[in-house]
Amino acid sequence: MSEEEKFDVIIIGAGPAGSSCAYTLAREGKSVLMIERGDTPGSKNVTGGRFYTYALEMLDSGLYEEAALERKVTHEQIMLLSGDRSISIDYHEPGFNTGGEAPMSYTILRANFDEWLAEKAEEMGAMLACGIRVEELIERDGKIVGVRAGEDEMYADVVVAADGVNSFMAQKAGLIKDIEAHTVGVGVKEVIELPARTIEERFNLKEGEGAARMILGCTEGIHGGGFLYTNQDSISLGCVFMPAKAAERGKTIHEIFQDFKMHPSIHPLLQGGLTVEYGAHLVSEAGYRGIPRKIYREGFLMVGDAAGFVINTGYSIRGIDLAMLSGIAAARAIIDAENTAEVGPQYLKELDEIKIIPAMKAADGFFDVLETPGLYDKMPNLANDVFNNLFTVDGGVPGSIKKDVMRLIKENGLSMWQLIKFGLKGVKSL
Repeated sequence: MSEEEKFDVIIIGAGPAGSSCAYTLAREGKSVLMIERGDTPGSKNVTGGRFYTYALEMLDSGLYEEAALERKVTHEQIMLLSGDRSISIDYHEPGFNTGGEAPMSYTILRANFDEWLAEKAEEMGAMLACGIRVEELIERDGKIVGVRAGEDEMYADVVVAADGVNSFMAQKAGLIKDIEAHTVGVGVKEVIELPARTIEERFNLKEGEGAARMILGCTEGIHGGGFLYTNQDSISLGCVFMPAKAAERGKTIHEIFQDFKMHPSIHPLLQGGLTVEYGAHLVSEAGYRGIPRKIYREGFLMVGDAAGFVINTGYSIRGIDLAMLSGIAAARAIIDAENTAEVGPQYLKELDEIKIIPAMKAADGFFDVLETPGLYDKMPNLANDVFNNLFTVDGGVPGSIKKDVMRLIKENGLSMWQLIKFGLKGVKSL
C-alpha cells in the first residue's frame, strides 16, 4: 500500500479497547483499519468474565441492550477457603443491579462479546482484518507512520496499540520494556458447560440472574485469588496468581488450579459439567503503579491492557470497562487534535475527563493491602477457625469469645499488631 492510500488510524488489536476506538472514529467519518492477530476477535482473549454496562452507554446510548451479554449480576459473593472449609458471603437485594439510575453489570464470554463489538465497529465503517500479525512499526523522522506485517506495509496518521498486556507494539515504539515478572500474574480459566436450570438451582438464581464470586485462599498462600461467574449455560471458573511463587513451592499452575476445582465447596457447583474452554493469560497486577511513564509518542497511542488500565480491589476486578473508556478517549483525542503532535497530550486530558486516571488513583491503596503477608493463607484460615469456634457446641461451658479469638490469632502465626496494621492499610486504601 502506498502512503497516498493511507488510513487516518490503524488499530492493532480488536478487543474492547480497539473496537471502541474504531467505533468512535468510524462514526465520525475517519478511515480506520483494525488488525487482529486471532482468527476472530476474542478468539485468543481470556478474562474472568464480568462487564459494567456504563462503558457501552458511553460508547453509544442504548448499545448495551443488543450486546452479547450473559447474565445480569444480582448476587455479589465473597468466599474464603481454608483446607476443606469455606466461608461464603452473598450480597443480594431484589432491586440490586436492575437498571434505572444505577449502572448494571453482566457476565460475558469474550469470544462472543469481542466479536459482537468488532462487528458494531464494522457497521460504523471500520475495516477489520483478522489472522494478521503486525511485526514492526514504520517510523519516519521520529514519528510512527504505519505498520509492517510480513511484506505488507500499511500507513496511517496515528497507530493505536490495543494489543493487550505486555504490548509488543509499545515495546517496538520504545515506550515500555519487556514485562517484569513481579508486575503480572497468570490467570487460568475454564468455561464449564451446564444447563441454565442447573446453574439457577445451584446458585439460587432466577432466570437471567447471575452471580459473581471472588475467592480468597485458593492459591496455596501465593499472592492471588479465584473467581467464579455464572453465564447463561456455563460457569467461568479461574484463578490468578504469581507463577514464580508457584515454582518455588514445586507446584505447576495446572496443579494449583486442579486443587482449587476439587475443593469441597467448589466441585459440587461444577459436577456434571463439560469443560468447553481452557485458557491462560497474563494479568496486570500493579494497578495505577503499572501505567507506563509515557503512553504515547507522536503518531502512536497505547490503550486498554497495553497501557496497564486494570483495577483490582480484591472484591472486584475492572479491566474491560476501562479498556473501552481508553479506546473512546483515544478516539476523541485523535478527532479533536489539529495535528499528530497534539494527539498525545490531548489523550492524557481525555483520560482524566473520562475518569480512568482518577479512578485508578483512587484504588491505588488496594495494591498495598493485597501485598500484605499472610493475606492468602493465614487470614482465610483464621477466619475459618473463628467461625468453627463460634458454631462448635460440645456440651461444655462456652469459653470467652475474646480469649478464643486471641488464641486462634496466635495459633495462626499472627499478632494483634499485624491485624491492626492490616486494618489501617484497609482504611487508608479507602
